[in-house]
Parts: sequence; structure tokens; C-alpha cells
Amino acid sequence: MIVDELIHKELSESIIGAAMTALNALKPGLDEEIYERGLAIELQKRSHRVEQQRQFPVRYEGQLIGTLTPDLIVDSLVIVDIKVVTAFHETHSAQMLGYLSITGLRLALLLNFKNAKLEWKRIVR
Repeated sequence: MIVDELIHKELSESIIGAAMTALNALKPGLDEEIYERGLAIELQKRSHRVEQQRQFPVRYEGQLIGTLTPDLIVDSLVIVDIKVVTAFHETHSAQMLGYLSITGLRLALLLNFKNAKLEWKRIVR
């Protein structure tokens, strides 16, 4: 049996809609941190639980070697990474796969606020 259903589909749609609202209000050309803060406010208005800049320990051979800090985690299910870039690159996707591996989550959304039209990409582990 083949399952075509997207993981966290409704939540993803809500996050993308909130990002579109934030971009329309703030307009292109700002720093990533501004969009992150605006998106967090918009998501909270929509009754989502938002964690900003939560730190996760990174271990190797049982030893702490650093921390990982995703931009946003929404409803403890989806990592949201804000970008202001000309285009997404493989390194962005690879970074999100690493974030998913460390956090144990299954879905990340890359959101690009560079232009007037929001761009997004789903990364699934």
C-alpha cells in the first residue's frame, strides 16, 4: 500500500500561510531575525506553540561537542528555518537533515523571505 499523505500537512499549511502574512506585512529586504520574530508572533496569533532559538546538545561518542539552534520549532513537530537568499542550495537541505537528525523531528520547512513571493521547501527525514 502506498501512502501519499504529507507529514504534518495542516500544520505546514498553517506555517506557510503565517509566513506569507508576515512577509506581506513586513515586505522583502529585511534581516532573517526580523522575519523570524514576525513569524513567531503570527504563529502565536494562530494558537501555535513556538520555540525560538531553542538549543539542542550535539554529542559525539557520548561527549558534548556543541549545540544546535534551529530558528523556530512549531508545536514541537516542525523545524522552521528562515532564509533571505537568492535561491535555496543543497547545503540548506543538508543542514535541515542534520537538524532533524539531532532533534528527532521528521519535518523541517525552509522559508525564503528574499522576494515579494514567499518560497518554501519541505525537508522530510
